[in-house]
Amino acid sequence: MSAAKMAREDRDTGWWVASFVIGVLALIVASVSFGMGSRTSADSGLKIVKTATEFDVQLGEFFVSPATINVAPRTAITLHVKNAGTMPHDLKVEGVTGTEMLLPGESATIVIGPFDASAAAWCTVPGHKAAGMLMAIHVVGSASEGTIQTTPPGGTSGGSGPADAKISPLAKPAAGWVARDPELPAAPAGTVHEVSLDATETVLEVAPGVTQEMWTFNNQVPGPVLRGKVGDTFRVTLTNRGKIGHSIDFHASRVAPNVEMRTLQPGESLVYEFKADYAGAFMYHCGTAPTLHHIGNGMFGAIIIDPPGLQPVDKEFFFSQSELYLGPQGQPGDLTKMMSENYDAVVFNGYYNQYVHAPIKVDANKRYRIWVVDDGPSEDSTFHIVGTIFDTVFKEGTYTLKPDASSGGSQALDLQPSQGGFVEFSFAVDGVYPFVTHKFADASKGALGYFAVGAVDPGAMGGH
Repeated sequence: MSAAKMAREDRDTGWWVASFVIGVLALIVASVSFGMGSRTSADSGLKIVKTATEFDVQLGEFFVSPATINVAPRTAITLHVKNAGTMPHDLKVEGVTGTEMLLPGESATIVIGPFDASAAAWCTVPGHKAAGMLMAIHVVGSASEGTIQTTPPGGTSGGSGPADAKISPLAKPAAGWVARDPELPAAPAGTVHEVSLDATETVLEVAPGVTQEMWTFNNQVPGPVLRGKVGDTFRVTLTNRGKIGHSIDFHASRVAPNVEMRTLQPGESLVYEFKADYAGAFMYHCGTAPTLHHIGNGMFGAIIIDPPGLQPVDKEFFFSQSELYLGPQGQPGDLTKMMSENYDAVVFNGYYNQYVHAPIKVDANKRYRIWVVDDGPSEDSTFHIVGTIFDTVFKEGTYTLKPDASSGGSQALDLQPSQGGFVEFSFAVDGVYPFVTHKFADASKGALGYFAVGAVDPGAMGGH
């Protein structure tokens, strides 16, 4: 390893350690300061709250310290703000007035106020306020004392806010809508795979008439499915074409996370290269904090590494299962709901009831393989097709069932978030075959589709 690379890795690691230590010390100092900020007079019984006009403020993952400041009414205050974290942050009063975006280690001094009523300031990077980067500005003696808003708009205790988009199970896609093709091509030839991925934020339809600002790889959710064989090399060029920091984490790789998975700021690129040493259906996703917000907003995909000796079938399909946590129409998903696992929908390949609206046409007595990855971020999957039985199951890198003299069959492929595998089977007769996650509360929230086998009437597609 070159001296320059070692120095860069030492510097990156140093930022992580320094940020953690500084954050802990800042919280301790804030707690002590807050505890000394008021006293009670034994003679009068009055509570006297100290105020100030100048404060040192530190930003980090994910806090603002101090979390509360006390100010006098109609008094301007000075904030000396330092970014002690490992990623860009800012601090703006009510999300409007304050610092510019500060890189790690940068500082800024701002004057805010005067204030007639209590207010708040927070980091405006999407998701950071909900993750805890919020400072209460307490105007002592004001009429609004004690009424500070400390939860992000759009959800209080993890429930849907009044402005959040709503899905109608009776709605149908507009004319011209096209479902995502679930058919999976075979692994490409060659042993080195050059791949380009762009990190973006783009507004996509996730259910009929419902749009969200999704954070994506190549403007699609899930991202492109990559495929290869054990021993192949993947050379992935990631470019951040969005407006906030993004990164990528391939579960199929063995690399140094602080190097290959580092966060890229808008306009930056990196080449993430790894050799696929193990077979399986692996998740990839953005790992930039808060990771839950990036995955929950759509920054995930799958990379399939074929096991040696994979037998031919007539056709292969791929399904990603994931949740939707809706924010307002055309806006990013709600991190508060993500943290409480209060999802609005569970979907296959990124769209509510996608393959109800566009059933997948296949034939009886042909052999099919379906790869499934549970991209989550938080809900499990139990993939099931009504009316058939799986005779082959491959889960997390190994076969758990193969055709043999025992005549064993499987009814579902059970997966936890980020796990993957495949099943093989055939349809015995023509008909309509629903597929679901067999957690039926989730099937009723959008994780439902149909295989149309043979010559069947599309009008026969009913619920299950």
